[in-house]
Amino acid sequence: MEKTFVMLKPDAVQRNLIGEVIGRFEKKGLKLVALKMLTIDQEMANQHYNEHVGKPFFDDLVSFITSGPVVAMVWEGRQAIQVARKMMGSTDPQEAPTGTIRGDYGLFTGNNIVHGSDSPESAAREISLFFSQKEIISYKKCAEPWIYGEKTE
Repeated sequence: MEKTFVMLKPDAVQRNLIGEVIGRFEKKGLKLVALKMLTIDQEMANQHYNEHVGKPFFDDLVSFITSGPVVAMVWEGRQAIQVARKMMGSTDPQEAPTGTIRGDYGLFTGNNIVHGSDSPESAAREISLFFSQKEIISYKKCAEPWIYGEKTE
């Protein structure tokens, strides 16, 4: 099964959207395998947004992500990265369809509720930045055959 990193940004925490967003991923059928709330410091923010260093919006990204607590998560499932990205919607909430997290709760690109890995490589990098291997739980859910259409015995 594929793992992906998802982070609820400070605006999601301040707007009491943690349970709502987690519930959407659970209802979709993804499995939560790691979760923590933290405040990101400058160093971690620089590492997390490393690919954007030198871009005009980099300082705003770092300032926003360090402005309050976030909720970091690892979700697991078939095509978890693609599924999570589709559920989140476009980075610009004005372009995100209704029914997506950003389409339903975001108003502008700066405060767009949620971050998610965009590739297996970024998922591995982001997961290792926020979680040790001991913090990622491996377990089987009894609903998995129902989610993935596998036969039950």
